[in-house]
Amino acid sequence: MNFSASHAVLQSCLDSRLLAGVSALVLKNGEVVDKICIGKANLDTGEALRPDHIYRAYSSTKLITSVMVLKLLDEGHFGLDDPIKRWIPEFGRVRVMRASPGAPSLHRVDVLEDLQHDISIRHLLSHQAGLSHGVFDPGTPIFKAYHAAGVRLPSSSLAELMPMLAALPLLYQPGLGWEYSMATDVLARLVEIVTGQTYGEALRTRLFEPLGMVDTTHLLRPDQVARFVPLYRGEDLAQPVLPGLHPFPDVPWPDAFLKPVARQAGTSGLVITQADYLRLLLQLQPGKPGFLKPATLAEMLRDQLPAERSLQFSPDGLMAHIAPKLPFHMGFGLGGAVTRTRSPLQPNSLPGEFQWGGLAGTHWCISPAHGVTIVLMAQRHFSFWHPFWFDYKASVYAAINPT
Repeated sequence: MNFSASHAVLQSCLDSRLLAGVSALVLKNGEVVDKICIGKANLDTGEALRPDHIYRAYSSTKLITSVMVLKLLDEGHFGLDDPIKRWIPEFGRVRVMRASPGAPSLHRVDVLEDLQHDISIRHLLSHQAGLSHGVFDPGTPIFKAYHAAGVRLPSSSLAELMPMLAALPLLYQPGLGWEYSMATDVLARLVEIVTGQTYGEALRTRLFEPLGMVDTTHLLRPDQVARFVPLYRGEDLAQPVLPGLHPFPDVPWPDAFLKPVARQAGTSGLVITQADYLRLLLQLQPGKPGFLKPATLAEMLRDQLPAERSLQFSPDGLMAHIAPKLPFHMGFGLGGAVTRTRSPLQPNSLPGEFQWGGLAGTHWCISPAHGVTIVLMAQRHFSFWHPFWFDYKASVYAAINPT
C-alpha cells in the first residue's frame, strides 16, 4: 500500500495555508497501516505538531455521547423507542412549527401545533427529534430564537438547559424530518438522570477510564495545557474553503476548556487526543468484541432514515460549500452519517461507511466494507466536512484498494 498520494493531499493543505498542522492515522482490520503528523501546532512559536497534542473535539463529542447512551441501553436502563418525557417531562409538552404553503416550517416560529408523536431516544440519537442546533442556519428565525433563548451559552447546566430548550418549538413532528441538532445535549442530561452523576463524572468513570482515554475531558488539567493546540480560522468563516490562517482564541467562549463552566455539554464540550479517539473507535469495529453489544453496535451503524429522507444542511447556511452535493447519498445512524451509495462527493466510499467530525477540524470514519478506520486531527475552525477530508479519505481508499 502506497499512501504517498494521501500524504500529498495533506501537505498541499499546509502549503496553501488551509491547515497549520494535521495528524492522521489509518487502520486496516484494526492494525495501523499508515500515519502522518506534519506542520505546526503553533504558528507563532513554531512548535511542531505531535500526535499527543490535544484538540477541541466540538461535534466529535456527539459520538462519545452516543456511545455512552448506548452503553446504558445495553445495561437495560431504557429502550431506543422509549419517550424521553419519562425522564425529562418538559419534552412531552413541546410545540411544533406548522408548515404552510409558501412558508416552510423553518421560517415560521409563530405558527405552532401540538406534539403528535413523542420524542424517543432513537429520534434524539439520529437527529430526527425536530430540535435545531443554532449553528448552521444563521439568519433564520429558529437560529435567532435559539440564540435569544441563550441555549448555547455555557452558563447554564444541562439540567437548566432542558426547560429552555423544550420551550422552543420543534422544526417538525418527531420522526418526520432530519436536522442536525442539540439533541445530544438532551441525551447527556438523560445520562445524568439515569446514573445520578454529573455528565463529566459519568463519562470519566463509565467510559474514559475503562477505555484508557486519559486525555479526554471537559476541563483541561494544568499538566495538559501545554499540549492544547491553538485554533485558527480562514479569511472568511462563511467561505471555509478559502485559504488563510488567523488565530481564533475566544471560541466557543473565552478561556473555553481552561476554566470551569456550568455546561458539561454532550454536543461539543470535550477536548481529546488522536490516541484517545482511536481507543474509542477500536471499540466500534464490526465483528470484533467491543464496548457495546454486537446487536447494539449494528444498530448504531445502521441508517435510521427512510429512503426518501437524507442527511441535509441548508444550502444557504454555513455548509453551503458541501450541502448541494449531499442529496440522498447519506443517511444517519445513531451518532454519525451512513454512506448509502457512491457519489461525486465520495466516489470510492462504499455503502455502510460511518463517519462524522467536529467544527474545529477533527474527522473520523469506520468503513466496514473497506475494513478501514481513519482518525484525522486538525485545528482549523469550520473544517468539518471541508473538502480536504473527502479528498484525503478518497486517496486513502485508493491506496488500500487500488484499481
